[in-house]
Amino acid sequence: MLVLAAIWVFAAVAGGTALLLLRFGSGRIRPLDRLQSPGPVVSPFVPSPALVWKELVTWAGSLVPATPRDLPLLKRRMLRAGYRNPQAVRFFYGARVCTTTALGAGALFVCLRTYATPEHFGEIMVAAVVTGFVAPMQYLLWCVARRKHLIEKGLPNVLDLMVVCVESGLGLDQTIIQVAQELRGAHPELCSEFAVMNLEIRTGKRRVDALHNLADRTGVEDVRRLVAVLVQTDRFGTSIAQSLRGHADYLRVMARQRAEERAAKLAVKLVFPIFFCVLPSLFVVTIGPVITHLVRDLFPMLEKM
Repeated sequence: MLVLAAIWVFAAVAGGTALLLLRFGSGRIRPLDRLQSPGPVVSPFVPSPALVWKELVTWAGSLVPATPRDLPLLKRRMLRAGYRNPQAVRFFYGARVCTTTALGAGALFVCLRTYATPEHFGEIMVAAVVTGFVAPMQYLLWCVARRKHLIEKGLPNVLDLMVVCVESGLGLDQTIIQVAQELRGAHPELCSEFAVMNLEIRTGKRRVDALHNLADRTGVEDVRRLVAVLVQTDRFGTSIAQSLRGHADYLRVMARQRAEERAAKLAVKLVFPIFFCVLPSLFVVTIGPVITHLVRDLFPMLEKM
């Protein structure tokens, strides 16, 4: 009997102690858990269609052998279009394969649905394949021309800010860094090129070589002139601010002259649209009623006579 009572007492004490620990111990652990940094939340990876398409095009481009003769020119065009990814060339080849295959398959489907003749079938297939092969390069050239135009448009404003930075006491390298940071939103193309040039200088490349690489990457004639001015200024020790201000004024004068040249050519370019589009409709409106009256009134009178 005493043994049973001792067992009950031991069980009650052990149960009460366990309840107390669970009651007060959990309240102490919760604040400790809140103080700890939360672990990384692992979400299930769901590939997006754009990522799948990009990987597919890159894989297709890796299957196409690159031509060593055309590869440097293609890389230069990719850099001038703003594509600095090492996989950009492979993606370009993959896009060319995909566009050629897609347009060829579409042309084949259209020919089968319309029951085209063998002559028309061959012409349509050749036109579709050639279009698919040429379209990526034409898009790349369009991107290069568009980026060049944006760089030419933003260069005078960039030079004005460079003049302000140089006159405030900054060196040329610090000026380039400041301009790349301040005008990143207004002129991102030119500022990204300045940032790349700054990284080249930091890696130990000479400033002259970095400037020549800047001119080669952009392919803009105004940037080449700016590089020549900066190289001569650095070589002969002349005033950088004065050289930059003079070059900015020169660029604005050249931009104004190009605009006046385009305006002067406008009258000659409008001759053909006016002659082939406006004048025929004008003749129809003015001479059409007269011809109608002649046909309706004059011809019956001549027949009666």
